[in-house]
Amino acid sequence: MPESSNWTHLHAQLHRTLLHRQILPSNQRLLVAVSGGQDSLCLIKLLLDLQPKWGWQLAIAHCDHRWRSDSQSNANHVENLAKNWGISYYLQTASDIPKTEAAARQWRYQALTEIALAKPAPTGGSSTKRIAHNYSYIVTGHTASDRAETLLYNLIRGSGADGLSALTWTRPLADLRLENSGDNPQSQIYLVRPLLEITRSQTGQFCQDQKLPIWEDSTNQDLQYARNRIRSQLLPYLETHFNPRASTALAQTAELLRADVEYLELAASDLLQRSISPTTNNPQVQIQLPIKLNCQILRDAPLALQRRAMRQVLQQILPSAPSFDSVEKLTSLISAPNRSQTDPFPGGAIARIEKPWIALAKPAPTGAAPTKRIDI
Repeated sequence: MPESSNWTHLHAQLHRTLLHRQILPSNQRLLVAVSGGQDSLCLIKLLLDLQPKWGWQLAIAHCDHRWRSDSQSNANHVENLAKNWGISYYLQTASDIPKTEAAARQWRYQALTEIALAKPAPTGGSSTKRIAHNYSYIVTGHTASDRAETLLYNLIRGSGADGLSALTWTRPLADLRLENSGDNPQSQIYLVRPLLEITRSQTGQFCQDQKLPIWEDSTNQDLQYARNRIRSQLLPYLETHFNPRASTALAQTAELLRADVEYLELAASDLLQRSISPTTNNPQVQIQLPIKLNCQILRDAPLALQRRAMRQVLQQILPSAPSFDSVEKLTSLISAPNRSQTDPFPGGAIARIEKPWIALAKPAPTGAAPTKRIDI
């Protein structure tokens, strides 16, 4: 792409990132989540300017949580931007106002996925017929600053490496069978965050230089939300008193941890496949009760892999995400005496030692032979 007066450092940086990471292939349909804030406006403007080089088909999606009295005006503002840029605009409005940040995030990703798959024609269309959109990529404006805030937020909550590196460059949102997808009907929708090496101060300066009309979200100043306190109080304190580039340093830490986590997860999956009975060479095998795990194979592995393998088991058999205590309880059983057992996990499963196995199953019927019980 030839450089011009509009070709800034951020244009070059994003272009290099996309070439290096291959997270947004050329000639794809991209659904860009735009709130109207500085990060999302910076994102959509950069993608629009790079569009001639990459051949993307861009569209804007806006999610109205109905949290603020001006949320409809906010949505209208983003719609006008889409019209001015000549790209499709989709609006999803919450029927029930989310009560927490977590609920809002879950609804937002569900709404974006529904838009990416299919919904009525864009705003202004006369038809209400549902059409296939086939947007394979949902793109958000998360930055290095968001990554730093997420690391601090999860660190304070007691998270491990997985939580500290939670904001990834890309992850699958859903496996969906899309219409009109030709010879490859089984498609996957990916969430992509291409600005993870760009800070919030950079997106703000970019919007100012490009004269982009930012919509200020008043909820970002509400200190009842922990993330806002981290953003407005904790990070500025760290940057003033410890490291003026704290956000960048923390984001780089998250990037390093992400590579470690991916390696450890693969190694733990291999350990699990070797220990499970019957042994399988399929890393995607679905674990169902009852199952048996070889104690000796697990015991020979490092503790970090033991914990991850046990968590992978619990993720498939429990009705909700396994807690730290649940993972530790199952991991401790690896070296426990024969006929030891745990108390029930959520959902009722019990793990017990039946040398040389850890057996996981639903509780035995009443009247079965008692087993030795130890506190784990």
